Amino acid sequence: MIDSHCHLDHAPLFENLKSVIYRAKCVGVNQFLTISTSIKSFENIKKIATSYKEVFGTVGVHPHESESHKNISKNSLIKLKSNNDKIIGIGETGLDFYYKNSDQNTQKKIFIEHIEASLELDLPLIIHSRSAEEDTYNILNDFYSKKPKILMHCFTGSNNVAKKLLNIGAYFSFSGIITFKNASELANVASTIPEDRILVETDAPFLAPEPKRGLKNEPSFIIHTAKKLGEIRNKSFDEIDLLTNKNFSDLFFPKK
Repeated sequence: MIDSHCHLDHAPLFENLKSVIYRAKCVGVNQFLTISTSIKSFENIKKIATSYKEVFGTVGVHPHESESHKNISKNSLIKLKSNNDKIIGIGETGLDFYYKNSDQNTQKKIFIEHIEASLELDLPLIIHSRSAEEDTYNILNDFYSKKPKILMHCFTGSNNVAKKLLNIGAYFSFSGIITFKNASELANVASTIPEDRILVETDAPFLAPEPKRGLKNEPSFIIHTAKKLGEIRNKSFDEIDLLTNKNFSDLFFPKK
């Protein structure tokens, strides 16, 4: 199984990385994509990806961090990537209008810089969208003709939003939120996404799934999300494992 979105540079994971990765491997997690949220975090992402062959990374600035990264540009993101084969995606980028951590126009500007970098590098975009679904879609749709590779991280949108994003080629990653008792609407959405467009993630150390809620999340907990996704889609755990692994490979390591 592949954890398609985790933050191994965050506490308490970073301080216990060897044990965290060992526990994940014990339950069958054999690859990890650890996600950049700022330039400072990217420095640790590179170190982790270099130290562990199972770990890959991304480069990008989370929308919450936009205000403190106003100078981030397409070219600076490309330079940070700089032929590092372990850096395989651009993000976490996108829009978050739920919290007021960064000006909306600044977020949009930096989001577009990320999209342009991803297109030039031919790498997938890892997208965060909260209370900004229409703006997120509209910006992505503006680039539709250039065929960006889109991964909607921790997707919690509606069926209507999912359909629009599917039409522009998006993939969707589901987190532990689908295991929550009040997530019936999201479960319905997860049941309708084509099976060649779904991935699973932890977003560790955040969003621990049932029955681990209340704990700091870690990649080994992904099995609970995968089992729930199997229940929702009437598939076995092994089937979910195989198809989400294939989708990850198709998106991040496409055959030439």
